[in-house]
Amino acid sequence: MSRVSTLAGLRLPRLAYATDVRRWAVVVAVELLLVAGYFGLTGAEPTTLRFVLYPFVWLNVGVWAVNRTRPPAASRRQRILAGCVASAYFLVLTYAAGLLAFGHSHPDAVGVTLTAASPGWGPLVAYTTPNLRLLFVPFRVVGYLALSYLVYVAVLDAAKAAVPGLLALVTCIGCSFPLVVAAVGGVAGGVTGGSAGVVTAVAAYSLDLSTVVFVLAVGLLYWRPVGRRRL
Repeated sequence: MSRVSTLAGLRLPRLAYATDVRRWAVVVAVELLLVAGYFGLTGAEPTTLRFVLYPFVWLNVGVWAVNRTRPPAASRRQRILAGCVASAYFLVLTYAAGLLAFGHSHPDAVGVTLTAASPGWGPLVAYTTPNLRLLFVPFRVVGYLALSYLVYVAVLDAAKAAVPGLLALVTCIGCSFPLVVAAVGGVAGGVTGGSAGVVTAVAAYSLDLSTVVFVLAVGLLYWRPVGRRRL
């Protein structure tokens, strides 16, 4: 009986892994069909292939990490605190990325605008008032929500961890990566004169950099040294 139980225990993780691989293979196939269908129906041509594919990196990595992460048992007070931290983090990310802006709109610009774009980039939805602008870019919003959820779980884990200092350090590094990239982009955007080449280089590779940073941030927040609860 023990040998049968051992064999069954070994097979279950393999079956689960095979199921995950098949599921994600279907997801990727559907995403490629969506991209091909969009450019086939609209007649648009992608300027750079990697820019077309990057949104799916954000979407897939974010959904995968959230799906495999469960928050620990916590008190109501701890959940409220973690929710406030995660919400503030999400707002800061969206503001740094330009999805949320205050006082930058035309006084007469009011309403909702819907713009078609490549899957992942679109549909782009913009809500504008004289003092507020909200921009919905699917892959950015989903990615930032995923990071915020991982921060929520990390805060709960830190409250219960036996060695919260190490956990807090890793969590801080992970959640700070996207903010650092946004700050670097903002500084570069204000540089003129002899540094124009640096500004151009940062602008040209800003999406590449932000995608790498997003994946690293998710990785650090998902694979933490202590207190992790993953499926």
